Amino acid sequence: MSLTARVRSGAVHLGTLTVGATGPAVVIGGVGADARWISLRGHHGRVPAAEALARVRAQWAGPVLVEPFSSADLVGIAAGADGVVVGAGWMRDLHLVRAVARLGLPVVVQRGPAATLEEWLAVGGHCVAEGNDRVVLCEGGSRVRAGGGAGALPGETVLDLALMRAARERSGHPVLAWLGDDPALAAAAVAAGADGLLLAPDAAPEVAAAAQEAVKIVGAVTRREEPDSVLSARGAVDRVDAALAVLLERRAELAGTIQRLKPVGGFAGRDMDRERRLVAEMARRAPTLGEVRLAPIMNAVIEAGLQLAEERRAARRD
Repeated sequence: MSLTARVRSGAVHLGTLTVGATGPAVVIGGVGADARWISLRGHHGRVPAAEALARVRAQWAGPVLVEPFSSADLVGIAAGADGVVVGAGWMRDLHLVRAVARLGLPVVVQRGPAATLEEWLAVGGHCVAEGNDRVVLCEGGSRVRAGGGAGALPGETVLDLALMRAARERSGHPVLAWLGDDPALAAAAVAAGADGLLLAPDAAPEVAAAAQEAVKIVGAVTRREEPDSVLSARGAVDRVDAALAVLLERRAELAGTIQRLKPVGGFAGRDMDRERRLVAEMARRAPTLGEVRLAPIMNAVIEAGLQLAEERRAARRD
């Protein structure tokens, strides 16, 4: 069974950033993300949209999204933003939702903690009804009630990744997963098929870095990309190579453990029958390469691990 997530959602362009379709998952948030966003709700209307955008634009040339405080912000947003965030608190304000949709900018619709799948999709449907199908859905989490299950505290908001997948399959829109300031679920969200991660607007650079690492490593394994240019193809290769590096490092550590436990370690203890079975099993997962091409690759990997184990053994003796 393939581990690759089925990516069938349409693409939405946020400035130069593409969300969905067959591209890589993206990170939207603070410094270090692929795109930035501003929440004017946090300023309670004291900072005009144009002024908030100018501050970010002075330091950032990439895509910028804005969550309005009120409809008064929409003129400034239309003039300078690449997209609009309809936060969980705005889901039931359909007047604002329709006004946002009429701007013609991409709209990120975040699900509120108490909203059902149907209510969430309906908000996106209102945008489409206004002639704007550039909709991205964002799973914002569900509020846990008392007795709601092990590992979750009453009142805590937890991501519903199954609901996120259902939203994408039913709507055809790309989906994001809201992580706020905590990247712990970044890998799980990407593995579940998220087209991107939405961090808090002021998320720390280390949070963005952790989310980017999850997108790169997990996405390389679970998300099939279909690049349409040399540049994007090289980016996809870089992501696969990053995942390979992580796995090779882990394999070398495990191989070293085996060498310490074996009665006869090092090159003298090689089990050629096991290595042939290993290559055959890998060929089942990589039939395009096949055993003939995989055999020398795995021989080089195994020998590198053995050399490392020998060097560490010699260092311990010294």
